[in-house]
Amino acid sequence: MGCMTKNPAVRRFCYRTLAASSAYIVLTILIALIFYKFRPHGPLAYFLAVLPAVAILGNIIAIGLYLIEDKDEVQRSLMVELLLWGLGGVLVFTSAWGSLETFTHIRHFNPTYTYTVFWLCVGIGVPFLQRRYR
Repeated sequence: MGCMTKNPAVRRFCYRTLAASSAYIVLTILIALIFYKFRPHGPLAYFLAVLPAVAILGNIIAIGLYLIEDKDEVQRSLMVELLLWGLGGVLVFTSAWGSLETFTHIRHFNPTYTYTVFWLCVGIGVPFLQRRYR
């Protein structure tokens, strides 16, 4: 699914995902800098800390809108399959890491990275789907 397609649903999905992902990156960096420099506390600290999650919600909404808007059933099916790759990858990764934490006392996995691991797993699934649908 390339963003340079004539399919308007795919183009809108790409723009929405780019906007949400950019917002996530900018908010995460900006809020880290704010906490480093100003050390907010109280309700403001809680508000700032959860703000990047709003961008993640934006990405979830972009995916949902794509699945509603795209009329190509094969493309929708591919997207769902990629999402399952991501979800399955996150479940396997975090479960394995949790077992390692419990039994080998490996360093704690920061849940903040779960979103990144999800998209890495989605990316890992892309070549497998491309090979299958040549």
